[in-house]
Amino acid sequence: MTVIKSLKTARAAGRTILGALLGLGLAAAVALEPTRALAQAATAPAPAPRAVPQSPGAGPALWVVRDADSTLYLFGTVHVLRPTTAWGSARVDAAFDSADQVWFEISNPDDQAAIVPLIQQHGLSPDRPLSHLITTGQLTLLDNAARSIGSNAVQMDVFRPWLAALTLSVAPLTRAGYDPQSGVELTLKARADAAGKPVHGFETIDKQVRILAGMPESEQLAFLASTLESWEDATVELDRMVEAWAEGDLATLEAVAVDEMQAESPALYRALLVQRNTDWADQIQTLLEGSGTIFIAVGAAHLAGDDSVQEILGDRGVEVVRE
Repeated sequence: MTVIKSLKTARAAGRTILGALLGLGLAAAVALEPTRALAQAATAPAPAPRAVPQSPGAGPALWVVRDADSTLYLFGTVHVLRPTTAWGSARVDAAFDSADQVWFEISNPDDQAAIVPLIQQHGLSPDRPLSHLITTGQLTLLDNAARSIGSNAVQMDVFRPWLAALTLSVAPLTRAGYDPQSGVELTLKARADAAGKPVHGFETIDKQVRILAGMPESEQLAFLASTLESWEDATVELDRMVEAWAEGDLATLEAVAVDEMQAESPALYRALLVQRNTDWADQIQTLLEGSGTIFIAVGAAHLAGDDSVQEILGDRGVEVVRE
């Protein structure tokens, strides 16, 4: 393989990982500190709402669906951000403040106590250690990546491939200053809690864990191989993606976070995006049968591309307008 082809392959793999990080709200919560979470499932006090730096431009994209008595806003999120990322928007703030209720992918993305037993049940496999499933070269890469987060290949040997991949996807991001506490969901959830707005989820934590845990082992191993191949370059790609998201640049966001995943990992693309977007479109249509104003915030990958929530709704005759 030539150097140029190798770099292109790593870049594509990195974008597949970014699509996964943008497509699964649980990603940051599960992946950031699983070894610590497994040792101690403690919940932190509810955080106070944090100030978000204001975007110099229009800010991230926002869509709206309306009928005679309902207004539903759709907002794409990034699950981990640097605290200094400028994504604040008067337009988004006004939409959020007007909402009677808030919907996320899951209602409790910050609930480590709920996540830990699911990791123990679906993420560990002592009878099929990673060292028996991957090559010697991959095991060396795994150990190097694991040491960057204070772990090692021996400690992660009991991880199923999906959990190892998800864990190591985030490892270089935390070193670069990305933090789930600065992510959009936790920021908006703190605001919703402070304002007394009911918070709902399209899915449960259990379902999100099962999405990856239920993939065939071959697909999990492909996910892990992509992660090991590209983990050192993930920050550069995420920086580009976050910049596009914060500026409302949908074309770049789609190319970086969605198209590569579809091309490089069709199974992951179907599991993380297509199937769930279809289910969420069903639930949004049910919400439209009610009344009031709802603010919906889900990973930005779900609101980009030909299989986005908006495209599915549009195909069903539901008009979705970008604000």
